[in-house]
Amino acid sequence: MPLLYHWVGRNYRRDLDWGAGYHLNQSNPLLHRIDHGDSLWAFTRTPAGIYVLAAELVVRAKTRNPSGYRYGEYRLWGDLEQSRYFRTEGQPDVSGFLRGLSVKASAPVIGRSFQGHAAVRLLTPDDHQLLAEYARPLLPEPRARLLPEEELEARILLGDPVAVRGLIRDETPGIAAERRRYLFEQAPRRNPQHVEELRELYEGVCQLCGWNPKSIYQRDLCEAHHVHWLSRGGDDALHNMVLICPNHHRAIHRTDAPFDWTDESFVFPQKREPVQVSRHELLAQ
Repeated sequence: MPLLYHWVGRNYRRDLDWGAGYHLNQSNPLLHRIDHGDSLWAFTRTPAGIYVLAAELVVRAKTRNPSGYRYGEYRLWGDLEQSRYFRTEGQPDVSGFLRGLSVKASAPVIGRSFQGHAAVRLLTPDDHQLLAEYARPLLPEPRARLLPEEELEARILLGDPVAVRGLIRDETPGIAAERRRYLFEQAPRRNPQHVEELRELYEGVCQLCGWNPKSIYQRDLCEAHHVHWLSRGGDDALHNMVLICPNHHRAIHRTDAPFDWTDESFVFPQKREPVQVSRHELLAQ
């Protein structure tokens, strides 16, 4: 069951500037009626005042945010290999095309028909095919590239801002100026004390599987993972961190496993793995 979503222009541009997250939050439960593998099509308004097609998120996971989360309870995660952000510059106005779909949009300005809960609409399979054909010639948005998170975190952990800058320079086409300033100036200042606090709080044990390297090797081998990744603008703070073993850390990054606040679980392609031990509060971002 595909969906159509109106992404408010300023929110779309802010999210893209801080790093394409390939996920979307909303308060409308329709967001979770979509099936895995289906598409959420998003359109937005440009600074010039025209409406254009912004993205296609091909759904790979559905999670929930904590109660009262400011951007809504429901969250969709797009498949990184299949989802697309489109370059909005140079696109023609898509308003007339969207009015030709099955969704009702009678307001003189189409965005006014997609406000609040109505920002999310159900589409038919025929609507989806029309959108797919419309999007075929659209160019990809170059800023919607993800930095290699494991490599970025490794360089930050070493406290080497020169190495961090070198990685960012290699990814120049995909990083907006505001996010570049964050990565240059703030990300390299990761506080190693947070890792020590986590290790002390959990006695070096993985919060997911309970592996205790100190009992075997007399060494702290578990690592701090940022639930909202640093490379996507996540806070370097305890409320955004869990202590996990190296295997779980690699698995989360390699599969881009999202975090579901309903049961505090990481959602892997074939299973969910909940946090087994929780002694500090995690906050959604």
